[in-house]
Amino acid sequence: MSSPKILVVDDDAESRGLICEVLESNGYAVGSVEDGVAARKALKHEGEYRIVIADLRMPNESGLDLLRNLRQQIAKRDLALILMSSFISGAERKFAQELGVHAMLEKPFRLSELLQVVGELSSENKIGIAP
Repeated sequence: MSSPKILVVDDDAESRGLICEVLESNGYAVGSVEDGVAARKALKHEGEYRIVIADLRMPNESGLDLLRNLRQQIAKRDLALILMSSFISGAERKFAQELGVHAMLEKPFRLSELLQVVGELSSENKIGIAP
């Protein structure tokens, strides 16, 4: 089975670039956008993405907003979402779990931690967000 295509969503260009570089150097096909609105457009037009790694706090549409919007469309596709943030409140964590987020990484996280989560998702036969 080939590695899933990953979409990185982060308004910080430096962070986004670093994550993309690490994923690409580990053999993943990666795309990137700066916010949730652009992410939904990319997912609509380039439907082969299987994993989305999104920052929690972004202008225009937060990672939670993106997750909520994707959750409404999830019946049509297999998609796993990883949220990352320098601070995740208890309420945000609970809401993300209710929406079926796969993992939440607190910044600064080790890139090896991100690769481990992505690797676990990649090795699963079926990737999806639980109802």
